[in-house]
Amino acid sequence: MTAGETLGPLLRAWRDRVSPGDAGLPDGQGRRVSGLRREELAELAGVSVDYVVRMEQGRYTTPSAQATAALARALRLTGAERDHLHRLAGLAPPTGGEVPDDVPPGLRRALGRLGDAAAAVFAADWQLIWWSRTWAALLGAPDRKPPRLRNFARDTFPAEGDRPHLAHWPVTSLGPQTVEAAVVSDLRRATGSFPDSRRLAGLVRELAARSERFAELWATGAVGAHQEDRKIVEHPGAGPVAVDCDVLCDSDALRKTVILTPAPDTPDEAGFRLAVEPPATTAAPERSTRRR
Repeated sequence: MTAGETLGPLLRAWRDRVSPGDAGLPDGQGRRVSGLRREELAELAGVSVDYVVRMEQGRYTTPSAQATAALARALRLTGAERDHLHRLAGLAPPTGGEVPDDVPPGLRRALGRLGDAAAAVFAADWQLIWWSRTWAALLGAPDRKPPRLRNFARDTFPAEGDRPHLAHWPVTSLGPQTVEAAVVSDLRRATGSFPDSRRLAGLVRELAARSERFAELWATGAVGAHQEDRKIVEHPGAGPVAVDCDVLCDSDALRKTVILTPAPDTPDEAGFRLAVEPPATTAAPERSTRRR
């Protein structure tokens, strides 16, 4: 099914569910439609009736961003519906400008149910915005580094002589070239969702200027998402620990939830537990207050 074939029925369905009263129009008697007439939608959106007819019939599938936004407002679409309309029209969904750094309550609740998993949340530009206690125990506390440096893309393409900042001790990827390509293609996808983000644009310019590898990969034009990897963490107290790195990405803000887990029933799981579980404390002997 083409975008035009999908867009037409959706516009008609959305038009049918908006009552004239909700749109601020007179709700007269004898109406043959329960929702808005095409003429009313055209008036509310500031477009011609023929424009609406052609879109609903699938004969016009490349509306301008301005007209698409006006139709979304006139149809009283939700945020998710508005974004879907833009995508069907071949347009990037509108954004608030900057990459969001918030962690929604629902995601926080889900993270809270992960127990002692080593988990972190990154923004669309791979800026670290949240981490669990176990993550800090396995890799070192991120808050010891300046916020600007807590960025996985910067760690993946460091400046000459620069050290990674997200981990306090060495972390080695078993597929570094795959990770590099994935980070670059993921950043390109983010630029499509947040074309007005100065922070994201600045990060891309910075990485392209200081890293020939980044510039080479960026020139390929690949678009994708970082999904999984396997890493070796050289923990100072537990020694080398191999962990699987799984990445879950939401579809709207492109936040990435990264979860590090060892293979069960292996020496790596034992090392992981040694690294992240606080050492048992020995109670101090009680002092006697009895006089000798």
